[in-house]
Amino acid sequence: MTAEQFRSMALALPDAEEREHMGHPDFRVGGRIFASLGYPDREWAMVKLYPDQQRDFMAAAPKMFVPVKGAWGRQGCTSIRLKSATPTRVKNALYAAWRKAAVKTTKKSLEAPARPKRRKVSPLV
Repeated sequence: MTAEQFRSMALALPDAEEREHMGHPDFRVGGRIFASLGYPDREWAMVKLYPDQQRDFMAAAPKMFVPVKGAWGRQGCTSIRLKSATPTRVKNALYAAWRKAAVKTTKKSLEAPARPKRRKVSPLV
């Protein structure tokens, strides 16, 4: 799979947009990153999954999916080796990452806004 194929798949998801973060392209829904390209180098892409989803993808295709190093990887950020990536698996991973970001965006927008503090009003004289 090429970076352009990954980009096309990511941007085909509803309300997805491309921006840049830390010098490489990322893909967002509702302002939340769900995937990126070119990290740690041009041979890789990344999707933000739930840890249990990450385990499932890695078990199904260990040469394609590997956890990002450190805490981000433990939280579900998953690198995709583009050279060995298949369109179907990448499409499924992108959708899972997009859905995770979209759900968080929707939940945040549905939360009730904080009620303003009441000011003490002095009695009229």
